[in-house]
Amino acid sequence: MAKRCFDLVIGLLLLLLLSPVLFLCILAVWLDSGTPVFYTQLRLGMNSKVFNMLKLRSMYVNSADIRNPDGTTYNSPADSRVTRVGRWLRELSLDELPQLMNVIRGDMSIVGPRPELPDGLKHYRKSDHLRLTVRPGITGWAQIRGRNAISIECRRDLDMFYVQHRTLWMDIQIILCTIPVLFSGQGTYVGNRQQN
Repeated sequence: MAKRCFDLVIGLLLLLLLSPVLFLCILAVWLDSGTPVFYTQLRLGMNSKVFNMLKLRSMYVNSADIRNPDGTTYNSPADSRVTRVGRWLRELSLDELPQLMNVIRGDMSIVGPRPELPDGLKHYRKSDHLRLTVRPGITGWAQIRGRNAISIECRRDLDMFYVQHRTLWMDIQIILCTIPVLFSGQGTYVGNRQQN
């Protein structure tokens, strides 16, 4: 209950403070590549409940769904499916701003494991299912420790560490650590992945 109240307060506050930025991003997407400006994708929430995750559209309409061998979505700085504005939105993670609405609706949390694609379950190890026992987050323990630059197995291990040790104080620390990660663009692309 405390975490849900925390999410509502922080989510509403961030949406209010960042609404001018969100408006400018919406305008930029529309001017660059037209409508729709939002993109929805089915993701798994807490207890594997499916929900529509919101994002600003960063790719051209009707782009192919390309996956990596580990089931994760293909993400590269040279991806021709990404628009000019979309590339900029991704580097600063501004395409994730609409997920504040998912937080307010209760689909997501500010902090938690990133929401999984439904067909991603076929790539899960048995222990990975633990990450589905909490609400997925906009940012998380794995996001401040490498994001896409580390393997999906490493990200899931970090997610499970978070699930087992989470506190509101830990959430606050993760939020504070997220800010420099966003501005640096660190770990945005799978192409940056290092060996672990």
